[in-house]
Amino acid sequence: MKKMMVLMMSALLLSGVASAKVVKTTFKVGGVCDLCKARIEKAARSVPGVKTASWNVKSKQMVLTYDNKLTAPRKVEAAIAGAGHDAGSVKATSAAYQKLPGCCRYRK
Repeated sequence: MKKMMVLMMSALLLSGVASAKVVKTTFKVGGVCDLCKARIEKAARSVPGVKTASWNVKSKQMVLTYDNKLTAPRKVEAAIAGAGHDAGSVKATSAAYQKLPGCCRYRK
């Protein structure tokens, strides 16, 4: 009976590990310069499960790879918004946005 339980538990654990995968996605992030780029990418990489985060200054696109068992794009967008930048469907609060240096403010 104990062997059967151990086998069943092992099978469940292995099936959970097998279903985790690294996913790539893109979304828009507001910003204007290389200072923004550093801040945005740092905020994205601070989220557990993020493998890579690269924001393009010209296109305003974030290319994100992450472990789908540990995080989701919405969590990364929220972290970036917390740093003052609108990300995907998550808008930075006025207070967070106002903390950005003057040269990094992009809202009109």
